Amino acid sequence: MQRHRTRAAILSTIFMGLGQIYNRQFIKGLIFLAVEALSLIYFVNKLGRAFWGIFTLGDSPSRLEKVKGIAKMVPGDHSIVILIESLITLMFFAIILIAWYMNIRDAYKTGAEREAGLESNTFKQTVRYILDYKFAQSFLILPGMGILFFTIMPIIFMIMLAFTNFAAPDHIPPAKLVDWVGFETFRNLLFLKSWSHTFYGVLTWTIVWAVLSTVTTYFGGLLVALLVNQRGIRFKGFWRIILIVPYAVPQMISLLLMRNLFNGQFGPINQYLGYFGMGSLPWLTDPFWAKVTVIIVNMWVGIPVSMLLIMGVLTTIPRDMYEAAEVDGATNYQKFRIITLPMVLFSTAPTLIMQFAGNINNFNAIYLLTGGNPVNGNYQYAGSTDLLVTWLYKLTADQNKNNMASAIGIILFIIVAGFSLYNYRRTKSFKEEDMIQ
Repeated sequence: MQRHRTRAAILSTIFMGLGQIYNRQFIKGLIFLAVEALSLIYFVNKLGRAFWGIFTLGDSPSRLEKVKGIAKMVPGDHSIVILIESLITLMFFAIILIAWYMNIRDAYKTGAEREAGLESNTFKQTVRYILDYKFAQSFLILPGMGILFFTIMPIIFMIMLAFTNFAAPDHIPPAKLVDWVGFETFRNLLFLKSWSHTFYGVLTWTIVWAVLSTVTTYFGGLLVALLVNQRGIRFKGFWRIILIVPYAVPQMISLLLMRNLFNGQFGPINQYLGYFGMGSLPWLTDPFWAKVTVIIVNMWVGIPVSMLLIMGVLTTIPRDMYEAAEVDGATNYQKFRIITLPMVLFSTAPTLIMQFAGNINNFNAIYLLTGGNPVNGNYQYAGSTDLLVTWLYKLTADQNKNNMASAIGIILFIIVAGFSLYNYRRTKSFKEEDMIQ
C-alpha cells in the first residue's frame, strides 16, 4: 500500500506544507505554509506584470499633455526598469517552484517512511540532521542566492539587451520605449558595412594581440626562469627579487607610468633615444607603433608572472633526468627540447590557455595605456588599438549603444569559452587526469 505517500504528495501539491502536516510534522508544515502564503501575496501583484513586462517592455512612453492649458511631461514606462523588475520576479518564481518541488518530494519520502513503520522526524531532529549531514549544502544557499542575483541575472539581462533596440538616440527610455528586434543587432554587427568593418578589424587585432602578448610573456618568462636557474649564476635570490618588482607594483601604476614615458615627441623614452642620436618615434600616435608599444609594455608587466610560474615547475623536474641525458651525450639544447620544455608545457598548458583567454579580455593594458587610440576614421567609435572588450566599454559608457555592446559581449564570450574548452580538453594534463580518475 502506498496510501500515505500518495496522500502526502497530493496535499503538498495542492498547497505547500499540507503533506508535512498530514505526516505529523507540524512545524515544518507551518513553515512551508508560511512560505507559500507570502509567495502568493507577492506574486498576485507581481507575476502577471512580470510576464507582461518581459513580452512588451512597456507600452506607454513619456509624453507631453496639457493640463489647464499648461504643457506637462507625463512619465511613461521605463523599458529597462520593467525588464529588470520582471527578471527579478521571474527568478523568485523559479526559486519558489524549486521549493514547491522539494516540499512534494519531502512529503512523499516521509509518507513512505510512515508506511514502513518508521516514526516521522520531529522538527528538532530535522534541524539536527541538517546541521550534522547537510550543513555544507545549507550554508551554500546564501552565497548561491548572491551569485544568482548579482552574477547570473546581470548576464541574462545583458544577453536579453542584445535582442532589443536599446541604443541612443532613438530608443533611450523613458522618453522612448525599447522594443524586441530579434537578431537584427547581430545581423548589423556582422553584415552591415558600417559596423562589420569595425567589428572584423577590431576582432583581427584582438586575436593578434592575444597571440603575441601570450607568446611573448610566456616564452619571455621561460627564458628568464631558465637563466636564473642556470648553474653558476650567483645571487639567485637577488635576481628573483629584482625581476619580480614589475609584478609587485600595481598594474595600474605601471601602465600609467609607461603611458607618460612613451608620451609625445618629448617624452622620456624619446629623449633617451635622442641622446644616442636616434630620432623620436610616434609611440602612441601612430597605429603601428601604438600596437608595438602595448606589446612591449605588456611584456614588462606579464613576464614576471610567467617567470614565477615556470620557476616553480623547474624545481619539480628530477635532476637525475638531466644527469642521464648528460651521460648519453645530450647537448644543452637537446636537454631543453626533450626534458625541460615538455615538462614545463605539461604543467603550465592550462595556465597558458587561461592567459590567452585573459589577454583577449585584457581591458587594463589597452585602456590605461592608449585608451584604444590613435583614432581610426574608418571605425565606428573604436580606435586602432581597441580590443573587443574596450570597444564594448566605449559603446556602453560613451555612446549608449547598449544593444550593440551586448551583442559584442555575447560573441566575445562564445569565442573565449569555445577556445578555452576545446584546447583545455586537448592538453595532456587534462587527458592524463581523466585517465587517473
